Amino acid sequence: MTERSTLFFDLDGTLIDSEAGIINGIQHVFASMAQPVPDAAALRPWIGPPMRDSFQSVFADEADVVQALALYRQRYDTLGWTELTVYAGIPELIAALKAAGHRLAVVTSKNERSARQILASLPFGACFEDIVGASDDGARRFKADLIAEALRRLSVPAGQCVMIGDRKMDIEGAAHHAMRSIGVLWGFGERDELVAAGAGAIVETPDALLRLLV
Repeated sequence: MTERSTLFFDLDGTLIDSEAGIINGIQHVFASMAQPVPDAAALRPWIGPPMRDSFQSVFADEADVVQALALYRQRYDTLGWTELTVYAGIPELIAALKAAGHRLAVVTSKNERSARQILASLPFGACFEDIVGASDDGARRFKADLIAEALRRLSVPAGQCVMIGDRKMDIEGAAHHAMRSIGVLWGFGERDELVAAGAGAIVETPDALLRLLV
């Protein structure tokens, strides 16, 4: 890819391994609401989709969903957001892409306030022109809507952009806008999931992603 594109990066499972903070937060919700606490393996698929929708799949009462979200955010805002690691090779990847002239943004289903807090704590966070995340009220949380918001904020046509992420939601969101997409395999998604979603390319390492983009 020789032309300089605008690159939209997913956050969880693409730039950072945030499994501990997310799963600990979900387990805290179940325990606080006197529900059986699922193990980490059962909760791993929750990483990526909007949290509101995952809780709605468990709690039939909307009041319980609201309570669950509040409990989750309370723990995540104070502790969970720190329970993460940056994937090896990501800082070098972001620096190289920025130096090559690409415009960079983060587009995540995570609450935007949390996403901004996390990126501000990372040494490469300033490389991103904008960070687009879910709105506080949950109205903007699906990937297609988040990408639409990113396109609006950056005033860029979808044809000049690439969505990069580890889950099918990233790929399907890009397809909704007829945008190119790249699936990454170091996160929480599987190759079969990304292939089925229609990923334009799939890479196994940040180095491979860099070679593809420059």
